[in-house]
Amino acid sequence: MSHELDTAAAGSLGGFLRWRRRSGHELPPGTPCANCATPLAGPWCHQCGQLGEDFHRSALKLVAEAFEGLFHFDGRLWTTLPRLVRDPGGLTRDYLTGHRAPQIPPLRMFLVVLLVVFMVGSLTPKHVHPVNLASVNSKDGQTKSLSELNPAEREKIKAATANVHVKLGSDKDDVAATNWLQQRLQRAIDDPERFYLVLETWGERFAFLMLPLSTLLMSIAFFWRRDVFIFDHVIFSLHSLCFLGLLVSVSMAAPYDLGQFVLLAAPVHLFLHLRGVYRTSVFGTLARMAFLFAGSLIGVVLIILGLVAVGLNAMG
Repeated sequence: MSHELDTAAAGSLGGFLRWRRRSGHELPPGTPCANCATPLAGPWCHQCGQLGEDFHRSALKLVAEAFEGLFHFDGRLWTTLPRLVRDPGGLTRDYLTGHRAPQIPPLRMFLVVLLVVFMVGSLTPKHVHPVNLASVNSKDGQTKSLSELNPAEREKIKAATANVHVKLGSDKDDVAATNWLQQRLQRAIDDPERFYLVLETWGERFAFLMLPLSTLLMSIAFFWRRDVFIFDHVIFSLHSLCFLGLLVSVSMAAPYDLGQFVLLAAPVHLFLHLRGVYRTSVFGTLARMAFLFAGSLIGVVLIILGLVAVGLNAMG
């Protein structure tokens, strides 16, 4: 996985984990803050934000409290995720109206969900969820991924790349583009593991494009509504993508037949989410869902094509 997503998600987890304050160690109100000397009015300094607590206690207790704080999840995790599943419209509307303290910040949750998706994907056995980017039919009729090809099949596929031609703006082949594509396809066939690794690494970065894509489609779907803003669409998109990411993770981890069934919850969730946030009619919601599906399909295809192009370019 790319270090960027790991680092961002790890940083986001800092919001999930809180130091558990111990009774008996709080500094009394009015005590000067040890950092800026501002008189304390509560457990935190309102001037510099430093914790108003006396840490003069045994090293053993400090270590024990540090580990307890590290593994103690913020209770907002257990309130946000269930609401994201059962009441997505209410969750998003609460955030937009300012009732945000009980929730995990949407962007933070989005980063962590992305990390979960790619972790589950990397741990999923390949025979359960094979990579179908390029495969061939063997003599016995079974479909094989690139990494499963024997040398004879690999050479056969490499020879077939000679039939790949690129035409850019005319009926004639673009020689440079054709040579570029054929050479990199052959290198990807020779070293599929490296190609898949590049796709996985860049896939995490390309996944972020789903957020601006969703926000753009939502802005178009509600362009005449003066009571909603781009910020509203961003929060809606973050919550919607978080649920979709969790759904995809469950689908990948579940047996194949059950995993496909789980994905049927996506349109139902989107319907309830749209109606709950934007107060649209049934017909208006279904019409916008159709638009979002078509737009998302086009956008995802373009993102995948871009991802494949970057992966092939890395094989040069």
